Amino acid sequence: MRIVFMGTPQLAATILEHIAAKHEVCGVFCQPDKPVGRKAVVTPPQVKIVAERLGIPVFQPAKMRDGEALDIVKKLAPELIVVVAYGKILPKEILDEPAYGCVNIHASLLPKYRGASPLQHALLNGETVTGVTAMYMDEGLDTGDIIAQREWRITDADDANAMYERAAEEGFGLLLDVIGDIEDGGATRTPQNAAEASFAPPLTKDMGLFSFSDDASEIVNKVRGLCRWPVAYFMLDGKKIKVHRAAKSAKTGAPGAIVSTDPLTVAAGNGAVELLSVTPEGKKNMPGKDFCAGKRLKIGDRVL
Repeated sequence: MRIVFMGTPQLAATILEHIAAKHEVCGVFCQPDKPVGRKAVVTPPQVKIVAERLGIPVFQPAKMRDGEALDIVKKLAPELIVVVAYGKILPKEILDEPAYGCVNIHASLLPKYRGASPLQHALLNGETVTGVTAMYMDEGLDTGDIIAQREWRITDADDANAMYERAAEEGFGLLLDVIGDIEDGGATRTPQNAAEASFAPPLTKDMGLFSFSDDASEIVNKVRGLCRWPVAYFMLDGKKIKVHRAAKSAKTGAPGAIVSTDPLTVAAGNGAVELLSVTPEGKKNMPGKDFCAGKRLKIGDRVL
């Protein structure tokens, strides 16, 4: 099938590679290159990097409603548009252009977690099951009819990195099945129940801050959910301490009190948190126990 692919991050790039191996991808749309890091180096999206390596034409329109994007789509003449984490809402004119419409892979079990960061919010909220959904797109935000879904259990060891890998794996498998069903005329449509909808708005930098007065499970979920960006952190002596890996401990104590130094474990609300991997402000990543030793912290000291 002749396909236009629209997506931006690594999740979409992984799926693009698999789709291009099975179908004719005649063009790729992604977000414009953006400054990244402290030095603001202008960096292309992962989808652009993959598309250029595969020799697929890349388009990066700043807007989707000024007619430019529609003209490009018309010239490419796709039978189907596939969208994975593109980051832009498509106008009706583009949605209606391909003969088979537009299909989106969304990393949640819709109608739960409509929006920009479904995997992260599933972890933040302590969900135990998630999945991916293939749906026909309409003008709403992840509101289109469901074609098919795949689900899996979230383990305590899963963080956003692991979830992205699983979503990419399940997403391209589901998408290939769905494209085949569309070609054969066997794809189904199930309207979403709007009354069951929940939302996953974009992440913000200030979401990373936590206090050891917070519930221990909430802290661990924040570390898991925000490990890619913006990264969970607490403040100590006026400096930011980022936490990349953490686990809930059965130990107890006054919130903020160190109850173990190996692994570094800090009491929180309703339990305690093992700080397994941290990055102190201005320093390199290190095990929590090494941070503890470097600060000469001992059991009973308070981390506030």
